Amino acid sequence: MTATTYPVRVDARFEPHLSRWLWLIKWLLAIPHFVILIFLWFAFFVVSVVAFFAILFTGRYPRPMFDFNLGVLRWTWRVNYYSYGALGTDQYPPFTLDDAPDYPATLRVPYPEHLSRGLVLVKWWLLALPHLIIVGILVGGGSWFAFRDDTQGFSWTAGGLIGLLVLIAAVILAVTGTYPRGLYDFILGLNRWVLRVYAYTALMTDAYPPFRLDTGGTDPGSEVIAP
Repeated sequence: MTATTYPVRVDARFEPHLSRWLWLIKWLLAIPHFVILIFLWFAFFVVSVVAFFAILFTGRYPRPMFDFNLGVLRWTWRVNYYSYGALGTDQYPPFTLDDAPDYPATLRVPYPEHLSRGLVLVKWWLLALPHLIIVGILVGGGSWFAFRDDTQGFSWTAGGLIGLLVLIAAVILAVTGTYPRGLYDFILGLNRWVLRVYAYTALMTDAYPPFRLDTGGTDPGSEVIAP
């Protein structure tokens, strides 16, 4: 039996051989990305507001705006995967909004030809509220996530369950030189949940995120849906 697929596809490649100590300075190495992402997320917020009205009046998400916001989410996922959202790779993230299929972390969302003009009024806050509560637990801050300033939405590593599990993974990596596969798969599932909710609240799909933890590096949707 095949699990119901979701259009937001979050994939990652497990790399068993990681540096024991590089994670200690990844915060420093990633500073250029963090600085750029501050400005990108400010633009993301502005573009999302414009897209909201475009969808409300036309039922369509302007393609250039959709591509830009998808690019911001891609960039964000790559940086979080490299740094303290997963510590899943030592490969430095590229500075690009485009898809980077050779990088071990990818995010794909198919462009929606039509979106509901009515749902746009409620899906990003009311319908998403149960997910926002869950994601608040995963990333830390509880309801803060639901009312966050989107210019600070580029990182979910400040606390919460994901932050705690990544810290445990970092300690194990330092002591043993290995990243436990079971822990990695679980962390990837939590990140996948967060990114699905991000895309839904950013109005990029009308498909309601499933209340389902899809663990592992390969998204179920990527097995049956072409990029």
